Amino acid sequence: MGVTQPIPPREGTASGLLTLIAPVCVLLFALVLQVFIKPLMGDYASKVLLDIGVNIVLAVSLTMVNGFTGQFSMGHAAFMLVGAYVAGTIMYYGSFALFGNAGVHGGRLSSMMDGRAVAWLTSADGMFLGALLAGGVVAAVCGYLVGLPSLRLRGDYLAIVTLGFGEIMRVLIQAQTRDVLYTQAEIDAVPAVRLPLHVGGALGFTGLPFYTNLFWVFLFAGATVLIAYRLKNSTFGRAFLSIREDEIASEAMGVNTTRYKVRAFVISAFFAGCAGGLFAHTVGVQLNPGELGFMKSFDIIIMVVLGGLGSISGAALAAALLAILPEWLRNPGHVWPLGLLMLVTVLVLGGKARLKGALVVVGTFAAIEVGRYFAVANGVDLSKYRMILYALMLIMMMILRPKGLLGVQEVWNASLWRGIWDHATGKAAKGETTRV
Repeated sequence: MGVTQPIPPREGTASGLLTLIAPVCVLLFALVLQVFIKPLMGDYASKVLLDIGVNIVLAVSLTMVNGFTGQFSMGHAAFMLVGAYVAGTIMYYGSFALFGNAGVHGGRLSSMMDGRAVAWLTSADGMFLGALLAGGVVAAVCGYLVGLPSLRLRGDYLAIVTLGFGEIMRVLIQAQTRDVLYTQAEIDAVPAVRLPLHVGGALGFTGLPFYTNLFWVFLFAGATVLIAYRLKNSTFGRAFLSIREDEIASEAMGVNTTRYKVRAFVISAFFAGCAGGLFAHTVGVQLNPGELGFMKSFDIIIMVVLGGLGSISGAALAAALLAILPEWLRNPGHVWPLGLLMLVTVLVLGGKARLKGALVVVGTFAAIEVGRYFAVANGVDLSKYRMILYALMLIMMMILRPKGLLGVQEVWNASLWRGIWDHATGKAAKGETTRV
């Protein structure tokens, strides 16, 4: 048996420093997006950026199950659905209880509308944050109840169980809930414990206040990525990865595989529930259980697989790409700026993944540009074939890069960043090497 070498003090100090700095950077990034960047963008671009943030939360959270532990969950949208309805119920009926109506009573950090002469933060902002966390907690409890018996299964069997759970939740909300109460008199006539049943049924939960904006979305997106990163490099994360590589060998080494899979499932469900709460309170969204069925789960799975199973940064990159492409195809223009951005991102990877990922990006976007040129030259309206083109792009990328854009690599583990980090910490001068 090998001997585990202690971590050098410098690396531990740097890691501790990173632990303190990273959450502050996430908060500052979210603030800058909302306060300074959003006023420079149009409403449409802001909405696309908001969708990217929600997709990142969903994709990275599912990576904790499908990527880290190698399981195959197909019910991620069900936890999103639970979180959306829990957060929506708290915000809608809580707003009536505190403010007398279901309007937006948050500060400037809780609105997609500019120029509001209100404080930066209000009590409604605290209620919104609490509602998002409550949605995540209830989704995590559902994840535990589903995961405890079902994660003893593997592969296709687990996929069927999680898919069935998602359909059960969708049908229960559609069939067993009642119309939304729109006036204070109607709400007063119903016992408080029965208010969660009045969420619209099959017609959807209408009238929700629109609190979600770039600040809240990227605060949670950054937190999800940061926690996934810390988890992947922790003792739990190493146990998760060992289960993915060889579950039988992990059990032989004393790893309680069922316990660790349930933990990954619960953490993943929590963030999916938070993403559901963010989605429910987005401008232009009418919360409908039909939109968060198994097709939504497939969309999230595509993000994880396209980015690379086990890659946090890959899932985030794919989440952004799959939010942008359908919108770009509504009125296709030159795609080379997006292709150039993705190419630069992929090129920062070290090893074989750099060349393969770059070839996929160049080949895919070159084919898109050539196809667009011939279509325009022949007067073809590409917007009519938007979803066909979208599907063809996904097929092309997966054929060219079956392991996903980044494989199992991470952007921050690239040789470029390692060289910068080694130079900054003095390792290069001392002839030390960075541990992988």
